[in-house]
Amino acid sequence: MRRPRFKAPPEHPLAYYHCISRVVDRQFVFGPEEKEQFIEFMRLYERFCGVRVVTYCVMSNHFHVLVEVPQRPTELPGDAALLALITEVYGEGGGAGTIRQRLEYFRAEGAQAEAEALRESFFARMWDVSAFMKLLKQRFTQWFNRTHRRKGTLWEERFKSVLVEGAGNALATMAAYIDLNPVRAGLVGDPKDYRWCGYAAAVAGVKAARTGLGIVATAARGSAVAVKAILPEYRLLLFGRGEETGLDEDGQALRRGLKPEEVDAVLAAKGRLARWQMLRCRVRYFADGLALGTKTFVNEVFTARREHFGPKRTSGARALRGVEANGLCALRDLRVRAVG
Repeated sequence: MRRPRFKAPPEHPLAYYHCISRVVDRQFVFGPEEKEQFIEFMRLYERFCGVRVVTYCVMSNHFHVLVEVPQRPTELPGDAALLALITEVYGEGGGAGTIRQRLEYFRAEGAQAEAEALRESFFARMWDVSAFMKLLKQRFTQWFNRTHRRKGTLWEERFKSVLVEGAGNALATMAAYIDLNPVRAGLVGDPKDYRWCGYAAAVAGVKAARTGLGIVATAARGSAVAVKAILPEYRLLLFGRGEETGLDEDGQALRRGLKPEEVDAVLAAKGRLARWQMLRCRVRYFADGLALGTKTFVNEVFTARREHFGPKRTSGARALRGVEANGLCALRDLRVRAVG
């Protein structure tokens, strides 16, 4: 019997999750058309579920999404707003019209309990990371199977998720790790050139993508970041130079080259990785750490979710092994192949 999804304590007004899912047998089946369609569905269900995609990366056989999930609001959307969301997802001829008629009928007949039960069947799919991922993966599978005339499961297993602290170093580190996936895979030398990631979309002028990176830049700085400064600040973060390097004479963010031979040399020497090197490598804590953040944050999550752990476990935070992580901790101590 599998355990329930590990989620943020209920008192957290916002929760951030790094979610990852892979294609069955890890086949490289996503080309440009598939990646574009996945992003279109991702944005659609982002709106429907009331969550926010902070950044993402769609690769040829898997995807990463860093998603912000708010608590369920105390004041729920009215009938008109809910029906607008349903229509956007299902289309007027694809079921939304029937739902509209049923809701209007219940209201006209004074059957308020039935009307609210119908509304709740949709609200149950909102403000929840599991519901968002389920809807996204199911809808994309339906499209993919229909397009490629295939049947059966597309995804390898349940999606993995790591709860990420929404402030300071943790959120920024995770976002950069996601956007650097195509660099790590050797597809591009600069993530701005990989059109299916959040950073490239923001550079291309996609407002939702830039807004997501603004959350990261604000978390990293600890204060609000002006709209025009979001991309330069995030670029500095991506390339590991930090605030001390500033901008060049033309006001452009300085870039630090991510050379594979430098990373390989550090790994061969069994040395600790600098932060920018860590982001370029395959670090299991970002997918398997369960929760990632400062020691205080991880211990707080451990205390709130104590039932997920055995009686012998007395503390939560575990320092990241083999990397220079600027104080980051995880809930899982990955003793074997934490890096690589």
